[in-house]
Amino acid sequence: MAVVLIVEDEEQVRVLAEAIIQELGHETLTAGTGEQALAVVQERSDVDLLFTDIGLQQDLAAGLQLAKDIAAQKPGLPVLYTTGQGVTDGMRAMFADPFGFLPKPYTPDDLTTALGNLLAVEPGPRAAVAGKKEPGPRAEVAGKKERGPAG
Repeated sequence: MAVVLIVEDEEQVRVLAEAIIQELGHETLTAGTGEQALAVVQERSDVDLLFTDIGLQQDLAAGLQLAKDIAAQKPGLPVLYTTGQGVTDGMRAMFADPFGFLPKPYTPDDLTTALGNLLAVEPGPRAAVAGKKEPGPRAEVAGKKERGPAG
């Protein structure tokens, strides 16, 4: 099974996500901050998927930067993003490939589906043409709608 790094600053949400993912048979690593997550990735080269909240500790886009930083070290690492806030087109443009998005609040079934979809995505080569944006693989939860900025 996969090794999943969960980055979530709300402890109750992190513990719940960890329990759900472990129940599926995956190994979990956890971090409450971007700095902790980067340290985990330095120590563990076997991380198969990053599951990160977009907003971490009052920084509404810290999870985006974290995924970018980790993708620089581990190109093609699947990222499952989550947030209880709205996601703009500009934020989506910053998502690493391959990615999935899971809006909060989510159910155990939502997380199971999103995780399964993203882990099933075969990593592909990135576009080699500078400036040309090729759509990458995406795993979304069917039927879920994003919440607006009022969250």
